[in-house]
Amino acid sequence: MSYAFARSAVLAALAGTSVLAFSAPAFAADEQAAPQADSAATADDTGAIIVTARRRDETLQSTPVAITAVNTAMLEAKGAVNIGDLQGAAPGLLITQQNSGAQAANISIRGLTYADIEKSQTPTVGVVVDGVTIGTNTGQLQDAFDVAQIEVLRGPQGTLFGANTIGGVINITRSKPTMEPGLKAEVTYGRWNSWAAKAIANYGDGETWGVKAWYFHNQTDGFYHNATYDRSAGGSKGDSYGASMLFKPAGSAFDAQFTIENVVQTFDPVVSNIAKTGEAFCTQGILDYIASLYGKPAGTVLAEPAAQCNRNSRSDIYTTFGDPARSNYRAPNGTLQMNLDLGAVKLSSITGVRHSREQQTQDFDGSSRDLYYVDRRQHYKQFSQELRAAGKLMDGFDYVVGGYYFKSSYDLTQFSRVFGGAFLTKTTDLSTGTYDADGQHVEGQTESYAVFGDFNWAIVDKVRLSFGGRWSHDNKKLTNSFAVTGPVGSGNASFSKFTPKVGLDYRPNNDVMVYASWSRGYRSGGFSPRAATADTASTPFQPETVDAYEIGAKFAAFNRKLEVNLAGYVSDYKNMQQNLTVPGGPTGNQTITGNVPGGAIIKGVEMDGSLRVTDHLKITASAAYMESHFRNFVACGAYALGPVATNDCGAGLLPVDYSANNLIYAPKFSGSLGLEHTLPTSFGKVISNIGWRHISPYDEQLSVASQTVATNGAGEATGVTINGNDPRVRTRMQDLVDASLTVNFNLANGSEAYVRVFGRNLANIKTTTHAFTVAGLWSFGMGLEPRTYGATVGVKF
Repeated sequence: MSYAFARSAVLAALAGTSVLAFSAPAFAADEQAAPQADSAATADDTGAIIVTARRRDETLQSTPVAITAVNTAMLEAKGAVNIGDLQGAAPGLLITQQNSGAQAANISIRGLTYADIEKSQTPTVGVVVDGVTIGTNTGQLQDAFDVAQIEVLRGPQGTLFGANTIGGVINITRSKPTMEPGLKAEVTYGRWNSWAAKAIANYGDGETWGVKAWYFHNQTDGFYHNATYDRSAGGSKGDSYGASMLFKPAGSAFDAQFTIENVVQTFDPVVSNIAKTGEAFCTQGILDYIASLYGKPAGTVLAEPAAQCNRNSRSDIYTTFGDPARSNYRAPNGTLQMNLDLGAVKLSSITGVRHSREQQTQDFDGSSRDLYYVDRRQHYKQFSQELRAAGKLMDGFDYVVGGYYFKSSYDLTQFSRVFGGAFLTKTTDLSTGTYDADGQHVEGQTESYAVFGDFNWAIVDKVRLSFGGRWSHDNKKLTNSFAVTGPVGSGNASFSKFTPKVGLDYRPNNDVMVYASWSRGYRSGGFSPRAATADTASTPFQPETVDAYEIGAKFAAFNRKLEVNLAGYVSDYKNMQQNLTVPGGPTGNQTITGNVPGGAIIKGVEMDGSLRVTDHLKITASAAYMESHFRNFVACGAYALGPVATNDCGAGLLPVDYSANNLIYAPKFSGSLGLEHTLPTSFGKVISNIGWRHISPYDEQLSVASQTVATNGAGEATGVTINGNDPRVRTRMQDLVDASLTVNFNLANGSEAYVRVFGRNLANIKTTTHAFTVAGLWSFGMGLEPRTYGATVGVKF
């Protein structure tokens, strides 16, 4: 790597708002459930699972979409802390933690993902809690606590859930107040000095009103070891508390539920160093050269110690060397749901308000050297209102129609200490709260509204046509500036899109359904928070779309003891939004979000099912096979290694072809197998659970393994081909084994107590959940929780 490139790379990386937010390469060169056997989901009188994925109550097996109703008892049985343990349980679903943001998740369904914590951009998978969509991926990693049902919808869900659900939706329903006096409480202790306390209390008059209050506390010392300070690292402490009131006037068709909650979290946002020789932070000669550019002598900045470089991304990532850091997060929210059932039509209103405040410091190089340390402070708020009407126009024709409004705003201030403040910044101590550095400030706003309709029409006996669409309008505004140098630029743009869906299903009998559908997903455009010139700050990136074609079948047999669901799909991903590094700005390069010509094709087959072998033994299974590839993924990137031929990209730029790279968070195969056995006893019952989840290797970042430069006869570069992703950002194969044993004791008056022992990742698989290379400067990763175990004691009455 040439020193000219080193300078270009360092300026490109430091020009952005946040290194961790890069989701694509820098183109500059190189139930309130008691533990019981079958609390999977809400069920009707026949035992059929009821889902609300299409904003109506219908059985899982009669819903013509790819949907999995997740067994929430499974999460309780393994002592799950958040919904990340859903990973691998539903076909094609990945959920990994992104600890550079509070409650932040990288969620992928069918290979469509969003790996960016910046609030100016939007997720590809929607997380919906009690009807309210979380507008950013910060806050999406919801607690696996007080959950009545989780539905995972795969494929675009734009008609009923709106824009920014091109990959799918995770629909979480919390338990409702029981309207009866009751209490559930439990305490858990496990490895890493982890402990949790949970309590849910209910009270009411049994008919008209009910109140539910809850409290959840969880903390851990963390599973990393900081070798510099010889102590545990990656610890966290979180509290969630709130109350919900349900009001159902006697003799009335009206009901209302008001919920208020607060989440308070602190954690150590640890990253592990996986930089290698040749990257700037591990190569003293490059750092000396950069220092010379600023008139500083050699040795002004010291490279990372040799023992901290060239480490593997498996066992080594659990040892870190960075300086202490801390994240503080508060997120109060409130929801009001109201329903009026008039018989012929049911009217529903869902109002949601969410706020969050974050302050996070982080040592991004993860080494004992002070090379890149940040302080990010941000405030986010959102308001949403949905109104729906559902009913039947006539026999065989039902509908859901409605309108939706969403508004959000956020501000972010970031200060960065680079090379210990030796140059490039004046800041020497980010812990004092007083800064000399030229901190960056970003403000953004989003305002959206939509109208939608979804219809089922039984056109002939046993054949039903499903169709609908949503018209969405989004307005995005963004302004960024620096404290010292002042405004960079601002943008204001609007985007509108109609996203239709049509499907046909055939039910020859109550145990078989086959269906086919086409739907279009839409992810709105916006502005780049890391833009460094007035022109790029005011130029919006455009929406991206996915056209999804799906066929499926759902079968039941042996009085529904066996249920199997199959789906096959092809997704055509167009106008992809990707981060691009281009010339411009005070540092010479800048990172912007742009649209890449071409796109991607993703196709796959999926299966999930269950078999109740006996009244006491149940087997569940899932599998997903996926093929994906980029199609003409060519963008204009900066190039600094020699003369450049004239081309359409502009001065200093070349077409860079990433078509050979893998899509990120898109494993070729994933599957799961679970067994649940219930043994009745004289004192209660004993429940045994064992589960296996297999996830094949997948890449976590669009990056550069190697590159091939094409030249013309004059020796001028005409284009660059990237030959795949850096292997350091690829996970290893994961075979995750979880098990638990729960003993229930029947007490007087219908009360019960339980004791559970559990283990997660019993095979002790070690790999990354998120890994990143930063423009030839350094690389870092975050680790999968190693083998852990613990015990829970609880009571319910």
